[in-house]
Amino acid sequence: MTTDPTLARIGQGVELHHHQGQREAARDLFAQIWDDIGGEQGDPLHVCVLAHSMADVQDDVSQELMWDLRALAAADRVTEEGMAHAGVPLPVAGLYPSLHLNLSECYRKLGDLDRAREHLRQARAGIGALGDDEYGQLIKGGLERLAEQLGETV
Repeated sequence: MTTDPTLARIGQGVELHHHQGQREAARDLFAQIWDDIGGEQGDPLHVCVLAHSMADVQDDVSQELMWDLRALAAADRVTEEGMAHAGVPLPVAGLYPSLHLNLSECYRKLGDLDRAREHLRQARAGIGALGDDEYGQLIKGGLERLAEQLGETV
C-alpha cells in the first residue's frame, strides 16, 4: 500500500469513479490535485498516476488521449527511488503496460489502427514487469480484449 498522501488522494478519485460511479466528482478531484501538484511540473510519479487516472474520466477521446500521453511522458521521468519512496510495490517498468494499453485503446477509438497496434505491441513487450496478481491479470485481460478488437492474435 502506498504511503504517499498525493497517491492516496488520487486513489480516492479512482474509488469515486470506478466503485461509486461518480465520474464528474472524480474529475473535479483530479483537477484539484493537478493544481495542487503544479501540473506537469509536479513529481513525475504523481503526474503519471494522476494523468493516467484523469484520462479515464474524460468524455472526449481526444482529451483522454492527451492525458494518457502526459502520463506516458511523465513515466519516462519516474525513478525506482521515487516508486520506493512512495511505497509503490511495482518497478517503474510496471507502469508501461497499462499506459500503452490505454493509448492503444484511444488510438483504436480514433480509428488510428496502426498506432493502436504499435502501443499494443509495446504493452505486450512490457507485460513481464507485472506480477501474476490482480493488477497484472487486469492488464493482461485488457490486452487480450484489445488484441481481439484489433484482430491481433494473442
